[in-house]
Amino acid sequence: MSSLARPTQGRMIGGVCAALARRFGTSATTMRVIFLLSCLLPGPQFVLYIALWILLPSEDKARTAW
Repeated sequence: MSSLARPTQGRMIGGVCAALARRFGTSATTMRVIFLLSCLLPGPQFVLYIALWILLPSEDKARTAW
């Protein structure tokens, strides 16, 4: 598994779903569908997405940190 960083390529909005897909070895489309389906359930999905968008470093910033 790779480190958790938002990719610079293949983003739709913030790159959170693409980062999670890369981390868990699935496609970004699958992760986006899972996120959209989870929005049908009650819970803080959008708040979690925004928090991950803020907390996860961008891929180019993560590269320069190492």
